[in-house]
Amino acid sequence: MDLKSEKIQRVLSKYKFHDVAIEELEKVNRVYPGMVASTGTYTFTDSTQKDLLKLIGNLPVKYEGRSYNFPIQLWLLDSFPFTPPICLLRPTPNMVIREGKHVDARGRLFLPGLHNWDYPKSSVAGLLNEMTAKFEEEPPLSTRAAAGDKDPHDLLALVSKLQINDGVVRHHDQSAKVSVIGGGDLGMASVMSILSKCKVDKLVFIDVAGCSTKGGSTDLDIFSLPKVEVSRDLSASAGSKVVVVTANAWSSEQSYVSVVQTNVDLYRGIIPNLARLSPNAIMLIASQPVDIMTHVAWRQSGLPPTRVIGAGCNLDSERLSHALDINLNTHKPAWIIGEFSDNKIAVMSKTGLSSSTQPQIESGSGSSKPLLDRGFEIIKNRGQRSWSVGLSIADITNSVLTDKMKPHSVSTLAQGWGGIGAEVFLSLPCIMGAKGSTRLAGLSLGQEEDSKLRDSVTSLSNLMSQLRM
Repeated sequence: MDLKSEKIQRVLSKYKFHDVAIEELEKVNRVYPGMVASTGTYTFTDSTQKDLLKLIGNLPVKYEGRSYNFPIQLWLLDSFPFTPPICLLRPTPNMVIREGKHVDARGRLFLPGLHNWDYPKSSVAGLLNEMTAKFEEEPPLSTRAAAGDKDPHDLLALVSKLQINDGVVRHHDQSAKVSVIGGGDLGMASVMSILSKCKVDKLVFIDVAGCSTKGGSTDLDIFSLPKVEVSRDLSASAGSKVVVVTANAWSSEQSYVSVVQTNVDLYRGIIPNLARLSPNAIMLIASQPVDIMTHVAWRQSGLPPTRVIGAGCNLDSERLSHALDINLNTHKPAWIIGEFSDNKIAVMSKTGLSSSTQPQIESGSGSSKPLLDRGFEIIKNRGQRSWSVGLSIADITNSVLTDKMKPHSVSTLAQGWGGIGAEVFLSLPCIMGAKGSTRLAGLSLGQEEDSKLRDSVTSLSNLMSQLRM
């Protein structure tokens, strides 16, 4: 392994633990001399890029007495070796990635050694040993089917015909499976509300470690319910159509940023795995602060923004519409939009629910202002209790499972809506269906409403800039 080239030395000079990194690379070379050091530009899920070192090579694996070479690459972050490598397969054009317990559709590897990385106890050589053992259990690559290919001894043709079921995530299953991640009152309320409102084939309730709100899952273990599986393993969520995340971390920190950071750290351990296990799911976030945590989940998951939404102002919006219908006989949907805070604003549809056209939003500062003000007055003293939020979550979940195409005010990527240029998540009216969310067109707001929205954009952007993803 040549570490003296000018290009490698230039990149290595930017590593925080330069000498220790070199020492670790030399150890790898002694055990795995076939691994070659190189440099490249790595693109992270938030589209930022960085010049990094990487190790490239073929990992020798034995399966059923025959030897195979699986091409891999390991990207070494600039805090290496105190942070684990990013491990990827390097399939050739005639190879196909086999998604499984330790491999996602993009070829990224997820191993216990990566999750529990603790240098100097952990090492790249040890990681490669673990990788070899896992590949011997579940070969991660197969060959693309070729017409007339009948050779049973073909390396990858043999692998492609293996019937390996243990640990393989089967995403083609179209059953109505929903997973709720996070215990406590809100998790329980979500489970019970979804069972009552939605037609599900299976509902998985997962109590994750590190949550501040425990309980409920044990009671469901005792008083078992049909179609409900209680687990503490995220892999039980595999193949879900909807993944609801209610988890909140416990924190003794004093500053608001530190408290939110604790939740971000909790998410880092669960969101990427949930996205890998259910890559076609709609992810519904109910953790607090909901606009920030939905933004965090989108960044960490790598999913499209249309498939990562927050419960946001849906509950208040449904309450407002109901109050206007019952008390003022409006028969038009209304929504609370913006940040889930005191800066929320109200808007109304120009058309009634029976209209066959997509709803058009009318500013709350126009002719509808007196109605919306009265509606606000009616609902202002209602709280956000767990059961109420659970019912709201079930309502959104039902719209996804049934492809209802119903408008909900959910936290979504607001960039580009109503002239918003920043990358922030706010509650906006969205049509919800099986493929996720579709924002309704923006509108011109009144001066007071626009000021509230801009204040929220600035506040959320500032908070996001202080968080470590």
